[in-house]
Amino acid sequence: MIKMIALDLDNTLLNSRKEISARNEAVLKKLHEQGIHVVLCTGRPINAIWPYIEQLGLTAAEDYTITFNGGLVINNLTKEHLFERGMAKQDLQPLLGFVEANEIPLNVLDFDRVYELNDFPGSIYRTVLKNIKFESIASRHLPEKVYSKAVMAITPEELAPIIKHLPASLKQKYHAVQSQPMIMEFLPLGVNKAVGLKALLSHFGEDFSNLMSFGDADNDLEMIRAAAQGIVMKNGLPQVKATATAITDSNNNDGVAKYCERYFATQL
Repeated sequence: MIKMIALDLDNTLLNSRKEISARNEAVLKKLHEQGIHVVLCTGRPINAIWPYIEQLGLTAAEDYTITFNGGLVINNLTKEHLFERGMAKQDLQPLLGFVEANEIPLNVLDFDRVYELNDFPGSIYRTVLKNIKFESIASRHLPEKVYSKAVMAITPEELAPIIKHLPASLKQKYHAVQSQPMIMEFLPLGVNKAVGLKALLSHFGEDFSNLMSFGDADNDLEMIRAAAQGIVMKNGLPQVKATATAITDSNNNDGVAKYCERYFATQL
């Protein structure tokens, strides 16, 4: 029995105008009111997606969000951390050496802010990520603390060749995923959305047999593969579609609502 619905945001729940449609909103609210956990799963911090959380009414005591692509599971109401996994400053050194040698912009995030590394070229991350503090700092001055991820944010045309020629040594040290055409993320090894969802499901005494997930991109792959119902959008990447239980309509055509209306027909 499905007891939790996990939803990627960009190009999945959100349309091309970065909105949750009225139809998606209505269906998810009805399911949430019936006791099904509706969980937003994103690479962003919770403050950056708070308007969507409020729109869906996910502000009760047992509402959680998967943030930083699985690195943090946070309670929407109390902001307490149910699960957290990051990396130390020392773990960033191979990536810092690579971007310095190749003059590539890089931003580093803890669980509260973005460190904009000013000894590297400027990125476009400020235009992509809102409602979080940015701090300009030299990479050598990064404090000794736990970091959630590092991000390359540049135009898709600039990013594509970097991804194509990314050294195997970096792929062995990080979980490297492209979450949007202009964003490449470097997460701690073993961190993905399925990891965060496993922690949350366990908290509720449930497992992946109780999960329905919706996604479109490489950073959704693990949660699509793990879920009893792993649904990929019509606009999703081919390699993600290949792991899906089913394909639904696109993010611009209420794909989430349409699938839920069929699957939960007796409840809606």
